[in-house]
Amino acid sequence: MIENARAFWTVAPGRGEIRSEVLRSPGPGEARVRTSYSAVSRGTESLVFHGRVPATEFERMRCPHQEGDFPGPLKYGYASVGVVDAGPPELIGQFVFCLFPHQSAYVVAESALHLIPKDVPPAHAVLAANLETAVNAVWDAAPRLGDRVTVVGAGVLGCLCAYLLARHAGVSVELVDTLPQRARIAETLGARFALPEHAERERDLVLHASASEAGLRASLELAAAGSTVLELSWFGDTEVRLPLGGSFHQKRLALRASQVGTVSPNARPRFDYRARLALALELCRDPVLGALIDAESPFESLPMLMPRLTAPGGGGLCHRLRYDP
Repeated sequence: MIENARAFWTVAPGRGEIRSEVLRSPGPGEARVRTSYSAVSRGTESLVFHGRVPATEFERMRCPHQEGDFPGPLKYGYASVGVVDAGPPELIGQFVFCLFPHQSAYVVAESALHLIPKDVPPAHAVLAANLETAVNAVWDAAPRLGDRVTVVGAGVLGCLCAYLLARHAGVSVELVDTLPQRARIAETLGARFALPEHAERERDLVLHASASEAGLRASLELAAAGSTVLELSWFGDTEVRLPLGGSFHQKRLALRASQVGTVSPNARPRFDYRARLALALELCRDPVLGALIDAESPFESLPMLMPRLTAPGGGGLCHRLRYDP
């Protein structure tokens, strides 16, 4: 059976459109998914949508089911939740998560699908991709019992890191952001909140997730002597200047990168990519995380919506897309 699906494509920097896609029937070892929800990753997808992926990173930044090449036209995204309606009998009717771009239906290898646990609301499972990144970041950070930890940047990733860190025994977590309305979210997630000018100093561990030069500078200022600043933001083609001539050397600070493209060495060999995503999906069962999904729109509105979602200074968290039957 051949039919059409609808997919979002970035066709030029800052411009997208919905295109019709020919959808074939699944073959052996494949399944067809009817999408229920997807989510926009405001960090990476913003850089992709605005053509800000450096040429040196074109190959490394490809997502698992990307079509087209950087800088575009291309189909990009990695937070899709849907129901299997054709393929292996044991999967029919099951809700699944897939690292697939924004598209109303698709055919993929069965191995690309991750079953959503029965007690996880499918509408919350769109957080799994960002939660997987947060899990990897916390593995990289390796907080110690009694650590004073600060997360700078209360976007979705920063909030998820604060949520995970706050559940470590004896770890005190402060979430720092320029938006005072993030205080309510921080409290919901179990962390303290502070504006940058009121943030606690002499922190044992700082995670930076604001994707801004000012945020990274603040992270270095908040770190105690001998501590680590873990960089979670990806700046694309933006160059960042840091005050490394100040107290950076005297305090013997460590600035390290965390990146979801590889499983943290601290979690190997127990976890591979599939096991890490399975863990993220299990963590999505906590209803507290629903607070991070602050808006929902129809998928068909994405061409008009994407410029606003990816504009600098946007104050939103996770924007979920709904696919009507």
